[in-house]
Amino acid sequence: MRPSPAEIVRTLVAGRLAGLVHLACWPGLHQVRHVTDTDGRVLLLVPVVSDLAGALRAAGDDRPLAVVLDVLDLPPAAGAPSLGRALVSGWVRQLDGDEARAAALDFAAVEPTGDLLDVGTRFRLFRFEVAEARWDRAGVLRRIDPEAYAEAEPDPLHPVEAVLLADLADHHADRMADYLRQRLGLAAGPAEEAPRVERLDRYGMVVSFGRPGARQRARLPFGRPLAGHAELARLLYSLLYPRTSN
Repeated sequence: MRPSPAEIVRTLVAGRLAGLVHLACWPGLHQVRHVTDTDGRVLLLVPVVSDLAGALRAAGDDRPLAVVLDVLDLPPAAGAPSLGRALVSGWVRQLDGDEARAAALDFAAVEPTGDLLDVGTRFRLFRFEVAEARWDRAGVLRRIDPEAYAEAEPDPLHPVEAVLLADLADHHADRMADYLRQRLGLAAGPAEEAPRVERLDRYGMVVSFGRPGARQRARLPFGRPLAGHAELARLLYSLLYPRTSN
């Protein structure tokens, strides 16, 4: 079990990672704060005084403006594999009135920033439905069906993945190493580094093992997709402390 390409793209563009926006027929990339709502539509929070706002104003309201949101995964630790890069595009428009207020609530559900209180004065909200989605990993660009993208859900563990991995390394490293050796059928040896978890998602974990300079990776699936952090904590406790969890 592993996340589908559509789920990976939804996870990357959910709003926890930094994004860059490219406007059709305009040079350069613009940094932007963004989130996606429950339907996968992209919301952009744009300062009124900014290059991006200037470009959007110059485009005018008389014609739709094509935009591309570019989001690169940030692995939770040095050496961990990347989920790649997501590129989603569509036709952007500014939101006003009730639409802007509703969109601000959607934005706050993902990223509760006080700047949302200034939408309409210091900030503007823009939105676009994703007409095209692509996933770039290891130099291979894959197109994602827009309907599959809209139906997919972001991984609930991605926002807290780095914290979870740090907690495992700081407080449960020995037990986790023993558990991974058992799952992978490994024997402890003087030249072997302890196996460790490098990535976590709702479907399983990616682990590395082997000698320094010759590390390998394997994916260990969970028995079922997890709903979130609490469910993962219960599962890991039952795996690492089987005698006390019964």
